[in-house]
Amino acid sequence: MIKAVVGANWGDEGKGKIVDVCAKDAHVVVRFQGGSNAGHTIINDYGKFALHQLPSGIFHEGITNVLANGVALNVDYLKKEIEEVKASGVNFNLIISDRAHVLMPYHILLDVYEEERLAERQFGSTKSGIAPLYSDKHAKTGIQVWELYSDMLKPKINDIIDKINIIFKNLYNKPELDKAEIYETLRRYGEYVEKNICDTSAFLRNAIKEEKNIFLEGQLGALRDIDHGIYPYVTSSSTLAGYAAVGAGIAPYSITEIIAVTKAYSSAVGEGPFVVKMSGEEANTLRMKGGDAGEFGATTGRPRDVGCFDAVATRYGAKLQGATQIALTAIDVLEYMDEIPVCTGYEIDGEVIEDFPVTDKLYKAKPVIKKLPGFRENIRGITEFNKLPKNAQNYVNFVEEAIGVPVSIVSTGPKREEIIMR
Repeated sequence: MIKAVVGANWGDEGKGKIVDVCAKDAHVVVRFQGGSNAGHTIINDYGKFALHQLPSGIFHEGITNVLANGVALNVDYLKKEIEEVKASGVNFNLIISDRAHVLMPYHILLDVYEEERLAERQFGSTKSGIAPLYSDKHAKTGIQVWELYSDMLKPKINDIIDKINIIFKNLYNKPELDKAEIYETLRRYGEYVEKNICDTSAFLRNAIKEEKNIFLEGQLGALRDIDHGIYPYVTSSSTLAGYAAVGAGIAPYSITEIIAVTKAYSSAVGEGPFVVKMSGEEANTLRMKGGDAGEFGATTGRPRDVGCFDAVATRYGAKLQGATQIALTAIDVLEYMDEIPVCTGYEIDGEVIEDFPVTDKLYKAKPVIKKLPGFRENIRGITEFNKLPKNAQNYVNFVEEAIGVPVSIVSTGPKREEIIMR
């Protein structure tokens, strides 16, 4: 069995918790794209964690956790995260693809300097260096993990830094980089990860042959996909389950199930159009109710935009993901509402549409709102669907019908055990 767990929206849907819950039945958990620019928040018996590089399977013994070839590997961040997790008593198995691309110190600087230069035209970067890394990857000037051990590393770095220094000096008016310092940093990276490096694609193909249970963990959501999201306010890799085969190095037909995760309301961190955005006290109340620590980015700490459930965006995201089932998270957050607003369509220039449009039209869109009866009960921790209040059950059924995909998992709180498996 090979399942992909991916986001149906803008990210921050609760994928980490869903992987953590489902991983008890897994042999392998794989991060197949993205890097330290987004965090998966998990609350379990070990404590509360925001994982940015490590797969969410690390809390289960016996699982092999994989950072695959599609990942942007920030070694400094990985080291910090491993130390923090192990300090909480967590021990885990980790392997890293020898073909993953290494996030370089200058990638972060390029990200920061470019956002400064753009000023009012920023794309909401987390300044984690992700866009420059993937830019180098596709320009074939990146550094793969195996190159950390190559005799060609030093001359390649020298050539790269020559070009970077021209950009730093002439475009950004910033200090030049020291080649020797960068080279020594990379040698240190190589020493740190050397014991974890292998051909992860070969490992996964063998695991498939042995009929192991594998979970493929996506980062961010469908609406942040580089090709199909709200471009240019997107991440720099594909967030879709279809890319999991590429980012993990396995056959596409081997993925048998796709769990698309969505919240019972909407949230987004970063720039770009957000049709259902609430404002004022209404937004502040939902933001503070949202999750265990409110609606603030796990990576940036920035307050997220919040709004009602967006059936147009979620249906589009679920279709892009090829979802076979839906995990609905954070329904407990809505318990304070007498009526629960939902968006069933977009009005653009007087016309109501139900299909998700391109970015320019999103700026013109107004949400068509329908109100459903609230349930006004504390449902946190309920583990059986028929024990939910009737109006909460009706809400789940509405989401299922609106998306057109079965809701098989309902999260009733942020903790691992606060879950309904339908």
